[in-house]
Amino acid sequence: MKFNLSSGKPRTHEGAVAPALAPAVQLARSVMACMLWEDTFYEDGVSIAERIKELTPLCAAEQVAELAVKAREEGKLRHAPLLLLRELARHPARPKIAGTLARIIQRADEPAEFLALYWSEGKQPLSRQVKLGLGKAMQKFDAYQLAKYDRPGAVRLRDVLFMVHAKPKNEEQAASWKELVAGTLSPPDTWEVALSNGADKRETFTRLLREKKLGYLALLRNLRNMMESGVAENLITDALLQGAERGQALPFRFIAAARAVPSLEPILDEAMQQATKNLERLPGKTAVIVDVSGSMEVRLAKKSDLTRMDAAAALAVLLVAVAEQSRVFTFSDKLVEVPSRQGMALVDAIHFSQAHGITLLGEALAALPGSYDRVVVVTDEQSADAIPTPSGKGYMINVASYKNGIGYGQWTHVDGFSESVAQYIQAQCCLNE
Repeated sequence: MKFNLSSGKPRTHEGAVAPALAPAVQLARSVMACMLWEDTFYEDGVSIAERIKELTPLCAAEQVAELAVKAREEGKLRHAPLLLLRELARHPARPKIAGTLARIIQRADEPAEFLALYWSEGKQPLSRQVKLGLGKAMQKFDAYQLAKYDRPGAVRLRDVLFMVHAKPKNEEQAASWKELVAGTLSPPDTWEVALSNGADKRETFTRLLREKKLGYLALLRNLRNMMESGVAENLITDALLQGAERGQALPFRFIAAARAVPSLEPILDEAMQQATKNLERLPGKTAVIVDVSGSMEVRLAKKSDLTRMDAAAALAVLLVAVAEQSRVFTFSDKLVEVPSRQGMALVDAIHFSQAHGITLLGEALAALPGSYDRVVVVTDEQSADAIPTPSGKGYMINVASYKNGIGYGQWTHVDGFSESVAQYIQAQCCLNE
């Protein structure tokens, strides 16, 4: 990091001059790749959350609402959108947020999580809009979902019902709510419930797999449990391959699973490529440039095995899978071309391509050989040097939540690392970029 810097201009943490950004743009940077409260390489999780709180009242209420929806539906984030709505509830414009709150709450534990967040600075009355939004959200969930996600905590789902005076949409829901309040909901047939009640792991997972009652993401997350408990490997591999296309798992989910169970990496690799094979193609020549500098080695979350570099590599896997023609490069101290590979082999090639040092993106772009229809850079944007204007169409994919970054101007800037990034670039192609 550089310290002998001139004052008066925003800079990245590595020292490059960054553009001054409008509050709405700063807010999007802070939110779209944010694992709320989790520390990053340069900034701690508390400071990022505080920045989100400070920026929210500086933005138009409709901009904040749109960002919350985008973060939940495109970014697949859960907690950062809830924080946005909590801050929007005290926005000076007093916006009507009920519809947006109901929209971003998509899992049955989220109403209680939102209330806990709402009261994190001290218990206070709920606004009418919050009550309406939570009431609409509670109507989404059936008895199975309520039983599955009614977990111990400072706020329970029955507390939500009491606080917001929600109205059930029909008699069946009214009956399930009464059972929720009384604590008599039938336990759902899930691996969590079975194991918490003392059931045998091997028997439980074997039954759920045979009855096709284990969701694909739950399958990926529990591979280690299943292998260690002695579930038949052919049953596991059949489930991985048969559910890959409809499972809608992103490449980084497969990468995390392979880290947990290295012996299954070949099958996971095959499943990952099945999951991406029917995606819309990206025409022409694409250069993908992945940041492998030291700051990209930080974990996404304390309990996660994945790093920002893993997220960037997963995006590279996705882009290569959909591109008609592609070349992949990494940069840190220099630009290095990665061998033409796919899937897990590409992830390994990216990680071991060079030492993880300083972020010299400007030098890397200047050294990029060849011509392309588009150049896609996947980075945390903390370059130590200035970057040139792209020759042709350039995309800067920001996979971090830092205050300042360099991917603006003639670069098309995108925050986040979900599959929506590839979808956005594909949509731009349809508009002839």
